[in-house]
Amino acid sequence: MSKFIFITGGVVSSLGKGITAASIGQILKSRGLKVFMQKFDPYINVDPGTMSPYQHGEVFVTADGAETDLDLGHYERFIDENLSKHSSVTTGKIYQAVIEKERKGLYNGATIQVIPHITNEIIDRLKKAAKTSNADIIITEIGGTVGDIESLPYLEAIRQARREFGYHKTLYIHNTLVPYLKAAKEIKTKPTQHSVSELKSLGIQPDILVLRSEQKISEEAKEKIARFSDLKRNKVFESLDVDVIYQLILSLKEQKIDEAILKHFRMNKIQEAKLNEWEVLVDKIRHLDKVVNIAIVGKYVQLHDAYLSVVESLNHAGFKHGVKVEINWVDAENVNNENVKEILSSSNGIIIPGGFGKRATEGKITAINYARINNIPMLGICYGMQLTLVEYARNVLGIKDAHTIEVNKNTSNPIFIKNIDNKKRLGAHTITLKENTKINNIYNTNNILERHRHRYFFNKKYEEIFLNDNNIVLSAYSQNNDILEAVELKEHKFFVAVQYHPEFISRPLKPHPLFLSFIESIIK
Repeated sequence: MSKFIFITGGVVSSLGKGITAASIGQILKSRGLKVFMQKFDPYINVDPGTMSPYQHGEVFVTADGAETDLDLGHYERFIDENLSKHSSVTTGKIYQAVIEKERKGLYNGATIQVIPHITNEIIDRLKKAAKTSNADIIITEIGGTVGDIESLPYLEAIRQARREFGYHKTLYIHNTLVPYLKAAKEIKTKPTQHSVSELKSLGIQPDILVLRSEQKISEEAKEKIARFSDLKRNKVFESLDVDVIYQLILSLKEQKIDEAILKHFRMNKIQEAKLNEWEVLVDKIRHLDKVVNIAIVGKYVQLHDAYLSVVESLNHAGFKHGVKVEINWVDAENVNNENVKEILSSSNGIIIPGGFGKRATEGKITAINYARINNIPMLGICYGMQLTLVEYARNVLGIKDAHTIEVNKNTSNPIFIKNIDNKKRLGAHTITLKENTKINNIYNTNNILERHRHRYFFNKKYEEIFLNDNNIVLSAYSQNNDILEAVELKEHKFFVAVQYHPEFISRPLKPHPLFLSFIESIIK
């Protein structure tokens, strides 16, 4: 049976529980264990798919088509494993499932309550994750902070999980803040003491503490916290601010957090961790001596997390090529023909990311036009591909009112239209690349598997018009040849746009080929 690690947070939000969870996941995976990760989110939305990116950052899509919290992106990038719909659990999903069962009479007329029905449903999600993943260890992050009313059913469920699964098959890690007061020049342990006390009042005795701090925590302070928390000193670990995020993997390993975990689980004769590649990567990142500036022209640029996976993918490619990527955040709503040169002339490359809706599309089209005409490397993603074809249709093929019907439902020349069943296309799909095209050379294969999140499709009525042009290439289609997946220009330094989201499968140690080629076109 799988072992379960539950990670809770205390004192304040944004402590980096997700990064802590992912780092522990990578350490355990490097020891030869199969790891699967989950996020329990206390919001009542069923999933983030209909939430504004301003509310919750990007929507990360798993290979099986689940629209999830951006933390799953962190998990996948750190542990280099594809997660699934069983990784993303929200209060909305839990209540929806319970209500559907009640409507079908599956509770035999019982009064439905938080305990046991909601908590049982939460525990059932743990069991499903274990069964479907067949993992040695399931790491589950509990969203929110101990003390939040929204998180109480999850905390009660993981409390019950120890009773059901057993002491040595469940492990509680509490991630909490140890602030440093500059005026007093002191580390303060009281907030952590209160947080642990509150967790214990809910029936959960943490087995391990991970202390987040800006300053190194003294042995005396750690001993004080351990004593108050009824823990041995060797169960208290620190998570200091780091200049490179992946350093946390190495730091927690150096403190031997994995030994504490495996000892609790009574898992013996497990191979030693192999983290050499991460050590090399961290050292390389610290010595990047060249800089490239990439403009991300989007509609949610005020919240950078809305394009988190795109930024991470650019960074991965930059690491590989030995360059630091700096982002020029460009609000597409403010871009027009008069100022586009001023806004973009200092950038070495341009990304047109995904997004839904009408707002800011003309600014994106203007940026695409600027990149095309001035031979500036450009990568269009999802909506970015749609608008790339709209720009080309208007300005090269002479189809003046060309547009996607997502923006203009009354256009007489809809380059992109809705699919028949009006559903979003989600998850991983096989794509066939045309031979002897740029994208074919980039991937060095004829078939690829990429993740999608879109609801509009290229109108094949215009296919022949594009195919008759000598410069633009419709270079990739879905496996059934019914959906256009990529376009490119022959006469251009780098001008590629894809319908899918390559950023979802890029990894720090395995940068995505498209981002690698994009950065390479800038620095060569």
